[in-house]
This record gives sequence, structure tokens and C-alpha cells, in this order.
Amino acid sequence: MARASNRLLAAPAPHHTIYSINFLPIGGFVRMPGENGDVNDPSGNYDPQSFAAKTAGKRIIVLVAGVTMNVILAMILFTFAYGLGEPTFPSAIGKVVPGSPAAMAGLQPGDTIVSVNGKPVQQFTDLQTAVTNAIAADNNKHNTLPITMQVRHTGSSQIITTIVNVREHPPSGQGPMGVEEKIVFVSSPLWQAPFKGFVHTFTITGDFINQIAQMIAGVIKPQLAGPVGIVKITGEVASSVPDLGWWPILSLTAILSLNLAIINILPFPALDGGRVLLILIEILRGGKRLKPEREGIINFVGMAILLTLMVVITVSDVLHWGG
Repeated sequence: MARASNRLLAAPAPHHTIYSINFLPIGGFVRMPGENGDVNDPSGNYDPQSFAAKTAGKRIIVLVAGVTMNVILAMILFTFAYGLGEPTFPSAIGKVVPGSPAAMAGLQPGDTIVSVNGKPVQQFTDLQTAVTNAIAADNNKHNTLPITMQVRHTGSSQIITTIVNVREHPPSGQGPMGVEEKIVFVSSPLWQAPFKGFVHTFTITGDFINQIAQMIAGVIKPQLAGPVGIVKITGEVASSVPDLGWWPILSLTAILSLNLAIINILPFPALDGGRVLLILIEILRGGKRLKPEREGIINFVGMAILLTLMVVITVSDVLHWGG
């Protein structure tokens, strides 16, 4: 898997299990003796301390342990994310551009838009959609379009009605009203955050599995990212922490952990899921195992394919993000 010169850190454990962090291939591994069914004497007997000597059930438990820990880590990260505060975007104003239609109508930061042309709005996206639809209905006949809004000013429970002459052709970088959203962080209580983290973990897992199925079926175009792409995305997400808090970076880390879990459990040679599949085949054959040489070849071919795919994706990332 990796030459000694490529290892950044390696620690042998009792019974010759190796824990290694590598430079190439990127990442690391835990290698237990007997993973490929290798034998230790001419009679074909397994070392009793090796992975290969364990029962089928115990070997499956070991193989799915890593995947399970990835899922648990995602739950913990989502729990912290909900506890620290989820960024929400209500139909409130965070900033008003001087001289904009919103400023001329008397709107101020902190004001909440209750309705647009009689239609209730709750999220900032609702406000944007309502204004966009009103402009589209006008067919760009005018430079400005009067829109009736019900507004609750900051610190007041009273709702007033005002007219905002939105721009159908606003300056670059500004919207029709000239406002920016207000970010409100909603922290879940201690008793609720773990439940939300649990539910969100399996919601994301279901979405990811559905995307894989759609990619295999050709419904959607494959969207893959390698180390370069992940580093680029992580940098962009990290830069949003001052505005959006820890939610984006915790969520991204949790999603990466879930992606790793799902990919690793796929029934493909060299992956944990592929090794589990070989054990299930062994069980169906009444406990008769594949010859160690064959099992080793199967996993070697699978790893070669995965490494080739990693190289292709990395080159694609460099061309995409570097261009």
C-alpha cells in the first residue's frame, strides 16, 4: 500500500498491526496481519492472533467498525453544530445600501418584512422570490416598480405599510431593493441537539445514497472531488466562519465523514464493503474461503482501480480549480 519512505507516521502495535499515515497515497491505513487471508505455515494454518483466524462474524464486525465510527463522528459534529447555533435567514434586513429604494422608503437594518403585495413572507428567500416575481410580471416595462410591503420596525410590535419602488435593473452587486439579509443564529437546547444531529445524519446519508444511485443510473452527472477539490472547498467554507459561525465547517467535516463511511462500505474490492462481501460469499459457501492468493489479487486490482480513479479526479480538480 505504501513504501516506508512515503510514511509520515507509522506505529506497529502488538501482533504486528500497523497504523500508518502516508504522504502517498494520500491518507493512511491500519493494516492487520491476515487481512488478505494470508497463512503463516506450510500447512495452511492461520496465526491465531491474525485477522484471518477470526470467525466470519468477528471479521465483519471489525470491518464495519470504521464505517460505524465515521457515522458516529458525523452525529457528534452535527450535534455540536446545532448546539452552537444554526444560521437562519428570516425575512429581516441586515444591511441597507445608502440611496437605495429601501433606504428611501425608510427601511432600516433589523426591520422585518411581513408581507409583499399582500403575500406573507417568512424567509429572506421568500422576500427575494416575491420581489423577483413582481418584476417578472411587469415584463420590465418600467425602471422602477412600486411594491407594497408590511414592515415591523426594530423594537416595535406595530406593523406598518410602506411602498418600496424597487429597481427592475439594479446596479451590479445590488438587488432590486438594495438590502442584505440578516443572519440569525438559532441554538438548539442540550436535550434537543443530539436528536437533531441524529436525524440530520441519516437525512444526509439518505440523500448521498440517492445521489450515488442516480449517478449510476445516469440520471445526474457524476460530481466527484479529490484531495485538491476538498482542500479548496474547505478553505472557502472556513472563510465563512466569521459570518456564519462554526455551522458550515462542522457540517462540512460531518458530511465528509459520512461520505467516507458510505464509500468505504460499498461492495468494491479493497474497500471494507468489498471485504465484507467476500466474507458473506464465504458464509454462503459453507465456510469455504477463497485462496489467499486469489483474495489478495482481487483486493490488489480493486486498489489499483481506486488509485487510478484518485489520480484522474485529482488531475480534474487541478484543471477545474486552477483554471
